[in-house]
Amino acid sequence: MNLFIKIIFIFNFNLVLSYDGTVTEELLIKPLPSQQIYNYFQFSTKWDIDPDTETFRHSPLFPRPIGELIQRFEIQELHISLTSGLWRYENWGYPVEDAATGAEVWVWFKPSVIDVDKNWKLLANSLSGLLCASLNFIDSSNTVSPQFSFRPKGIVESTNQINNSFIRYASLPQEIVCTENLTPWKKLLPCDSKTGLASLLTSGYIHNTRYHSLGLHLRPICRNKNCESLSLELKQTVSLVYDYLILGTKNWSLRKLFGQGINKKCILVSKSEIYVDTTNQNVELEPNPDEIITSIRGGQTSVLQKYQISDKFLNIYAKYPNDDIVSVNIPPPLYAHRYLSGFGQERGGIVTKIVNNHWGELDVVLMQNIPWFIPIYLHTLKVVANGNEIKPLELTYVPARQRQRPNYLEVLLRLPPRSSTTVVVDFDYVFLKWQEYPPDANLGFYIGSAVISCYLPVARNYTGVPQDGTLISDSFNASRSGYLVQVRTENIVITLPTPDFSMPYNVICLACTVVALAFGPMHNITTKKLVLKSKKTESLVEKAKKLLAKIKK
Repeated sequence: MNLFIKIIFIFNFNLVLSYDGTVTEELLIKPLPSQQIYNYFQFSTKWDIDPDTETFRHSPLFPRPIGELIQRFEIQELHISLTSGLWRYENWGYPVEDAATGAEVWVWFKPSVIDVDKNWKLLANSLSGLLCASLNFIDSSNTVSPQFSFRPKGIVESTNQINNSFIRYASLPQEIVCTENLTPWKKLLPCDSKTGLASLLTSGYIHNTRYHSLGLHLRPICRNKNCESLSLELKQTVSLVYDYLILGTKNWSLRKLFGQGINKKCILVSKSEIYVDTTNQNVELEPNPDEIITSIRGGQTSVLQKYQISDKFLNIYAKYPNDDIVSVNIPPPLYAHRYLSGFGQERGGIVTKIVNNHWGELDVVLMQNIPWFIPIYLHTLKVVANGNEIKPLELTYVPARQRQRPNYLEVLLRLPPRSSTTVVVDFDYVFLKWQEYPPDANLGFYIGSAVISCYLPVARNYTGVPQDGTLISDSFNASRSGYLVQVRTENIVITLPTPDFSMPYNVICLACTVVALAFGPMHNITTKKLVLKSKKTESLVEKAKKLLAKIKK
């Protein structure tokens, strides 16, 4: 039996050695100026195969469930995020991978797909079972096909294939992210969660954060610089923001953040590294880093300490000698907020406020996916920048159809320098069928976040990986002509006119009380006999005996 197990192990190990691709894992630790610390995990799997011809029946390191989804539903790109909490751009800058609160899915299908809506619905059901999430609630009533906001992030053979009829986007802002989503997500990793950086992802610690997000991103990329052939890239990401108030101190360590250190490196990983951002900080790190990296990108200089994970135990400890030093928070060039306007239960408005802190003009694309039960009026759309009304450069609008499709609004704007721009659109409060209200009807209905896309000319507060790169290290000294950012706003909770669902309960209680009061006397009268009982009179002698007996006692 032991010999048989050894033979199987050697056979599988040889298959892994013959794997055409690479597996890497990286961790970026970046203290934020607002008394928080940002941790970003990235597990990248690159498979040197042709996505159009591969059958995905045998994948040594690439997760086979994902491969089966690619083959069955003819997926070109897949992007999923499950997020709890709100990323605060004004205080934290830009994350490496942005995500909306709740669940967010957007997919590019191959041009060979005949029925995109059918594949989209079946894919959502499959992902729901794979990640233990409520993605099965995604259907045509909350799905849109954006024209400008979500372009392919991978390689496209021809620009003629970029047709928004092959893209689907949907979000579930009310989705709750918990341990049951983390467990199947970790099973897609080559080493599961036994060794390497994945061993730090313990549910008891990563859910004790102000913000945590799970991501899964699939796309085709160039295999080499000449791009003569394609490879398949799968990135699994985890974003965490810890609060120093929760930790109890500004000094942090891997053990304090994640409950343990790193025992050993994953044997299947070719590169396993940790980067600690110490830009403009007086901090002492133990042990000493293996390398100090100075990155100049888009006018911003960053200093990072690099640690390489080996088979030895590693626990990084950071100590701040002067805790009283207050770091200055410089807002990013672009951020946004969203809220409701109006009063009463008849009419209201959705306001999106976009702030441009840059010294020059910025072209942005605002996309809103508004549910069908919130009818908006396009003629009320008003864009005001610093008190002056401006006209959109481009506008795409698809009105909602009740219970079939949502409102889709996409606006291209040119923001003046150093401006605050508000985009307002009015809507009506409508009545729904009583079966369409959720169990917690008085809580309200969720409206997913708006997405603002922009190419920034500077990389201030920017940590994203360039589109032509894969690893976090590819973002070091990677200046470009522009830097793509996508800003997600807050979700909105709107209270629609709600009937009094307690009335049926009151009617039932009253009816049951009346029946009980009427049934009791009727039952007694019809089932019991009335018998006359003679009353015995006691003599004086008997009464005297009873009195004497009581006195004797």
